[in-house]
Amino acid sequence: MVSSCTRGNVTVKHDPIDFGGQVTKTTATLAGDTGTYDIIETYGFVIPGLATDEKLVPLDDLFEKYADDYDLGAISESMRKGMSFDGSLYALPMQAQMFVMAYRTDIFEDLGLEVPQTFPEMIAAAEEIQAAGLMDYPIALPWLATSDVSTSYQAVMNSLGADFVSEDGEVTLDTPVAEEALEAMLALKPYMDPQVTTFDQPKVQQQMYNGTAAMSVMFSGRMNDLTLDTNSNLSESFGFATPPKVSDAADYVYTRLSIDGWSIPFNTALDHEMLFVMMASAVSEEASKASVPAAFPAREGMMTPENSPYGEAANGSIAGAMPPVVSPFIADVTNEIRPILMQVIAGQISVAEGMEQMQAAGEAVSG
Repeated sequence: MVSSCTRGNVTVKHDPIDFGGQVTKTTATLAGDTGTYDIIETYGFVIPGLATDEKLVPLDDLFEKYADDYDLGAISESMRKGMSFDGSLYALPMQAQMFVMAYRTDIFEDLGLEVPQTFPEMIAAAEEIQAAGLMDYPIALPWLATSDVSTSYQAVMNSLGADFVSEDGEVTLDTPVAEEALEAMLALKPYMDPQVTTFDQPKVQQQMYNGTAAMSVMFSGRMNDLTLDTNSNLSESFGFATPPKVSDAADYVYTRLSIDGWSIPFNTALDHEMLFVMMASAVSEEASKASVPAAFPAREGMMTPENSPYGEAANGSIAGAMPPVVSPFIADVTNEIRPILMQVIAGQISVAEGMEQMQAAGEAVSG
């Protein structure tokens, strides 16, 4: 990032930060009349809430003014819609992440296994691997109790054609689909490390690196690391595929499409036009090409099977994803239900009790 963006007399300084730290800094900079940052990275997931609270500057006029100069029309229209709310664009899409399955091609070939197309097939493959004595817990998913586990639950519900909230704003956490989603997650537990609720995506990567897991599903931004021989002596043994569906009857694959983009906070003191030009430069064709294969650029057609080992899987994941439900309070619902979801996953409360509590928590947030 620094080497690509440092030009002429402009030097970019960038200190790496984890997702939780980024969210904390973004929340802080948007909390008052003045903020620390003049450009912030946002996600389609939070755009409706931030737009409703008038925390971001609408970008429609600036997009139209600079569309030709920076070929902004080449940015995926669907990603632009994902960064919009109530007809206005609030972030310039920069990249997308989607779930991708990584698996051990050597193990699958040796055992004559097909790449799983559904959760039951994934479980069947795990049982074959266990029976062969190759590993105790062949499935690895990031189910970190403070974040990832609710993303996974949402992806399971999406595969079944639903979300935490319906299109008309009703909370849907006490429905048959919500129950089916919880049961599908619980069915995977026997094939996952008992400490799974402490595992974030880097930990799942580590399971793949050291050979303690044969299948994983993570965001695509984690896939390039698996191909590097500096990370693991198994790098040549990893294959990539579109994630499975939850069941044969599911309409969509198990995935979450996360769109990342640049936004202008409402409380910046700098010129909006100048900031937009900087953002437009950051999503140029040159910058987008430079990001492949580590990232999936927002510009159409940038990632392909020819320039990325997981390009085909990533494109398949996007094609198989459920269209997003746009809601100003879905992010808050997600935060509220996570502790209850964890109790269900840990077996501390029943599925029925968990559904009842999550529905009540969701309705309290949505009003």
